Amino acid sequence: MKLGQYELGVPVFLAPLAGVTDKAFRETVCAVGGEYVWTEMISDKALTYQNSRTLDMLDLSGEAEPRIVQIFGSDPETMARAAQLAIDCSANVIDINMGCPAPKIVKNGEGSALLKDLSRAQAIASAVVKAVNVPVTVKIRLGWNDDEIVAIELAKSLESVGVQMLTVHARTREQFYSGHADWEWIGRVKKEVSIPVIGNGDIFNPEDAGRLIEQTGCDGVMIGRGALGNPWLIPRTQHFLKYGVVISAPPMEERMEVALQHFDRILRYKGERIGLNEMRKHAVWYIKGVKKAAQLRDEIMHSESVEEMRLVLSRILEGIE
Repeated sequence: MKLGQYELGVPVFLAPLAGVTDKAFRETVCAVGGEYVWTEMISDKALTYQNSRTLDMLDLSGEAEPRIVQIFGSDPETMARAAQLAIDCSANVIDINMGCPAPKIVKNGEGSALLKDLSRAQAIASAVVKAVNVPVTVKIRLGWNDDEIVAIELAKSLESVGVQMLTVHARTREQFYSGHADWEWIGRVKKEVSIPVIGNGDIFNPEDAGRLIEQTGCDGVMIGRGALGNPWLIPRTQHFLKYGVVISAPPMEERMEVALQHFDRILRYKGERIGLNEMRKHAVWYIKGVKKAAQLRDEIMHSESVEEMRLVLSRILEGIE
C-alpha cells in the first residue's frame, strides 16, 4: 500500500486514542516493534490559538516517518489552518477525525456529528487537501445509527476531493464502543472507492486482523482498545499479516519491564504529578490477567508517589506477587 511517498506494505496502525496515544505511548509501541502510530486527536481551534498543552501534544521530535497527526473541528477554514500548523510541527500526514462519538465533541458539530452533515464533511476535507502538500486521510464511522448508514456516500465524497486513505470504524455513533463492529460494511466501502481503506473495530489479536482483511479485502488494519496495556499487539499483528505466523504474547517479566519503561517516558514528558496520574490507567491495563490483579489494581489506584507506583510494578517483575 502506498500513501504519498510512503510504501507501507500491509499496514497495522495504532489508532488515535484521546488521552492514550501520547508521545510516551507512541514511543513505547515503536520500541517493541510497531511502525505506524497516530497522535491523539487535536483540536483545530486549540492549535490555531497556539494552546501550550496542544502544542505539547504535537511534539513529534525523534519520531519516525510517516508522522501522522489527527485533527478535528467543524469549520473548513480553521481546519485548513490547523493542518498547516501541524505540518509546521513536522507532520507528514494529516488525518481528519469524523468519527469521535464523545458528546462534548459531537455537540460542537465535530467528530461523528459530521456523519449527519456530509456537505460540511466534504468541505472540510476539501479545504484541508488544498491547504497542505502532504497526504490527507480521514477516519469515519458507518453513520449516526443503523437507520442512517452513510459510509459509502461519505467515502465517495471524500475521495472526490483528494483524500488519499480512509479508515472505517465499523460501528455507528449510536453504538459508541458497544456491540460488535459490522465488518461487512468495510468491505462494501472498499468496493466503492479506489483509495486504500483501513479496517477498524474489534481487533484484539493478530488472527482478528487476518479475518478482517480476508472478509473485507481492506488494505490494512487499525488497532485501538486492543493495544491498551498491550503495545505488542501492533508488531505481533504486523508479523502475522506478513508471515502467517502468530508470535506468542510476551511473558510477564517483559510486560512489566516495558510498563516501567513506559512510566519513565511519561514522567519525562509530563512530570511527576501528571505522570503518576496518567500511569495509573496504563498500569491497570498492563496487569490485566496477572495473579491478584484486583488487589494490585487497588494499590495502583491509591499510589501517592512515583516510588509507590514503581514498587507495585517491580514486585510483579520480581515474582513476589
